[in-house]
Amino acid sequence: MSELKDINPNISVDCVIFGFDGERLNVLLIEEKDIGQGILRKRLPGDLIHRGEGLDESADRVLWELASLKNVHLQQFHTFGDPLRVNAEKDRKWLELYRSNPKERVITVAYYALVKMADFVPNPSSFAGEALWVDIREIPELAFDHNCIVDVALTKLQSHFELNKTAYELLPPRFTLNQLQQLHEAITQEELDKRNFRKKIVREKMIEATEEKQKGVLHKPARLYRIKSEDSLA
Repeated sequence: MSELKDINPNISVDCVIFGFDGERLNVLLIEEKDIGQGILRKRLPGDLIHRGEGLDESADRVLWELASLKNVHLQQFHTFGDPLRVNAEKDRKWLELYRSNPKERVITVAYYALVKMADFVPNPSSFAGEALWVDIREIPELAFDHNCIVDVALTKLQSHFELNKTAYELLPPRFTLNQLQQLHEAITQEELDKRNFRKKIVREKMIEATEEKQKGVLHKPARLYRIKSEDSLA
């Protein structure tokens, strides 16, 4: 990542990709290639933008170049502009290797997305030596202020989920109440009481029971539900 002429050295984009595996919430991280300097850092997919490149375009490019992901619906959620956000001691050696001016201020525009992990298999490319899903509860120390970026993204995700339940599309077309509770718990990062949760779901009237039950399970098959159509919600 050298400072080429077509790179804007002061503006970057970073992408927080949350992945749901049916039980847990994960975050997509990349580990940079080992260049023989003993510097291996995990970080969010991100990079400086190209001159003349739009921010949304840059975010799409970053995901493709670093993790081979495309067609991810990204939402811009915050701009991080602390003058010292890239000047921590833990990042200094890396900056000295890759930047002609390591102390150059960098403002980053952050995006987030929530995806079904089964639909997106990351593959490392460009300067990423590895692209991997990491449980939200087990995120290590990341480069720059990326831990803070993840925290803010999670707060935004939780707020948007509470308002409009957009993450329901990650569920199968027919799902059990237990699967729905697992989705809620993964996003809110809270353990929910089963009885109170089900009362709340009934009050919200966003789902409806079907005549179907689970098949091929060893326990008593549970009733399957579906999201109500927009017409029935009106």
